[in-house]
Amino acid sequence: MARLSAETMAQARELMSLYPDSRSALVPICHLAQAEEGWLSPEAMEEIAELMGLAPAEVLGTASFYEMLRTEPVGRYMVSVCTNIACLLNGAYELVEHAEERLGISVGATTPDSMFSLEEAECIADCDRAPCLQVNHRFFGSVSDERFDNLVEDLASGRLEHDVPPHGVLCRVRRQGGLAVPAEQVRAERAEADRAREERAAAAQAEKS
Repeated sequence: MARLSAETMAQARELMSLYPDSRSALVPICHLAQAEEGWLSPEAMEEIAELMGLAPAEVLGTASFYEMLRTEPVGRYMVSVCTNIACLLNGAYELVEHAEERLGISVGATTPDSMFSLEEAECIADCDRAPCLQVNHRFFGSVSDERFDNLVEDLASGRLEHDVPPHGVLCRVRRQGGLAVPAEQVRAERAEADRAREERAAAAQAEKS
């Protein structure tokens, strides 16, 4: 039974056509699939594998390598609290404890209503606003307990729906049109680059002999 929408499948085929080797489109296609349910289900990975002529294990192997791709269900909002050194020194662990109490779950768990998942994160490069966190990869800095509570309320009520889309949706703006450079030009420039590379290799070999 197909799990991915016709629109996602069409976008996936379009992505595959942009790469010299269609396998190179695997990660962006995984992101497309993840946007539908918030995570990559086994059925979705099987469908991707079938589309790309891969084994499902290859899709799982790639998806499980990347932190932004989830192979287990997560909440609509993934709250990632940075606990690296700058945030740690500025109260990150206390913030994690507050988040666990506020959400009623431990780190690594999801609320019963599937609204929030909570995790600790390595440095998210927002050190000047420590302690900081991300929700679905959107940044929130200088997070006090009170600000965390307000953030949770805003997310739960939908007041931040425009700023923080559901987990799995990286971008709501889709590029219109394909590559700006004609495929013929790409092929000609690749051939020229290959020729130049071969000439440099031949010259280097000649210097050695």
